[in-house]
Amino acid sequence: MAKNDCATESQPTPKLPNGRDAALDNWTAIAEERSPVDPGLYVEYDVKRGLRDQTGRGVLAGLTRIGDVVGTVTEGDQLVPAPGKLMYRGIEITDLVNGFVAEHQPGFEETAYLLLFGALPNKEQLDEFAVYLSGMRRMPRSFIHDGILRMPSTDIMNAMMRGVLGLYTLDPNADDTSTRNVLRQSLHLIAKLPMLAVYAYQAYLDQFHGKSLVIHRPEPSYSTAENFLHMLRPDSEFTELEALVLDMTLVLHAEHGGGNNSSFTTHVVSSTGTDTYSSIAASLGSLKGPRHGGANLKVVGMLDDLSVKVKDWTDDEEIADYLHLLLEKKAFDCSGLVYGMGHPVYSVSDPRAIILRSYAEKLAAAKGFSEEFALHTRVERIAPLIVSAQRRMYKGVSANVDFYSGFVYRMLDIPPELYTPLFAISRVVGWSAHRLEELANGGKIIRPAYKSVSPLQTYVPLGDRK
Repeated sequence: MAKNDCATESQPTPKLPNGRDAALDNWTAIAEERSPVDPGLYVEYDVKRGLRDQTGRGVLAGLTRIGDVVGTVTEGDQLVPAPGKLMYRGIEITDLVNGFVAEHQPGFEETAYLLLFGALPNKEQLDEFAVYLSGMRRMPRSFIHDGILRMPSTDIMNAMMRGVLGLYTLDPNADDTSTRNVLRQSLHLIAKLPMLAVYAYQAYLDQFHGKSLVIHRPEPSYSTAENFLHMLRPDSEFTELEALVLDMTLVLHAEHGGGNNSSFTTHVVSSTGTDTYSSIAASLGSLKGPRHGGANLKVVGMLDDLSVKVKDWTDDEEIADYLHLLLEKKAFDCSGLVYGMGHPVYSVSDPRAIILRSYAEKLAAAKGFSEEFALHTRVERIAPLIVSAQRRMYKGVSANVDFYSGFVYRMLDIPPELYTPLFAISRVVGWSAHRLEELANGGKIIRPAYKSVSPLQTYVPLGDRK
């Protein structure tokens, strides 16, 4: 296999008027020189960078009853890598999924109820909850037109953040942080975020790609997943399997403990006493980052590049050669990463990836993607062996949920611009639960310590400065 030349992506720098480019270039050089901290100081002061210790274990910063992520077990006095577990309010994610699938009903709504209220709903409670969410999906026509369609963005996450902050202006009790009011606001946002995403995407297509603007109203009888497909597709058509698989991805992304970056952002921002809309907008900003919510886009791009460079998709050796090039920074984006492999907590396995893989296989068979699915499974099998051999690992390496989620979205004909927004549509449930928890149990603003390592200086009068 021929080596892949990495193309460096550079954004054009806007030209500033009146010769300001030179000044900005000078300030940039100063900032680049004076911002970095000596890496050795982090070791000297035992700084928990990223709130994680040297082994990657997270620093205990809070307690939660909402979700738990388990990747190790205790054997004697040591932590040993183990098959991953994800718990929603004490229920294993596999049991939750198997339960609602066996009942032939959507799972996202009952998962939202479970995460918010701590117990699975009975039939009457679930119906009442689903009807409440359905009634909250509609937004004022003027808000849709003026707040979304007339202000298109090239990034849907930014449009959603603006939309969430715009909803603040429609709420007469926006700053009330009582449990009842925050819960009301949370349910409104859980219902409305899918609408914000789809409307923002339609505005994006119209403004930047000259496509016809197709706007569907939400269907009251549909689930969240069904409504998303109905509103996204011009013909509003979807199959039962498509709705099931999309519903599954929403369930799997709804919560991941209080320590993930966006949920921790919810705790940090909520601890200040700010309003719900500001809190959720901040969490959206966190999730937008490619190190958090955008990882599945990288997986899709990497697999696309692999599928072109590897001529025989059944040749393990050729696939391994490509993966070596990735680690050597000679393929795809030259990052040295095999995207979709590894996780800060999971080591032996990510339970979400295991579940999603099985449904991806069914969807692939139904939609003519079986060869692509087989390629994914080969990479999933080979990559951990190569990564472990070339990198010093303190724990095992396995495929994470991002390895399959982008592939699933592609099979569902969901455009890449909506991959991370779909993550947000799901995770807003977890954010809402963590916000309620922080307001009930916080009482103190979250403020970790940063040690100054700046050299001392004396004030020099302006006329004496060089």
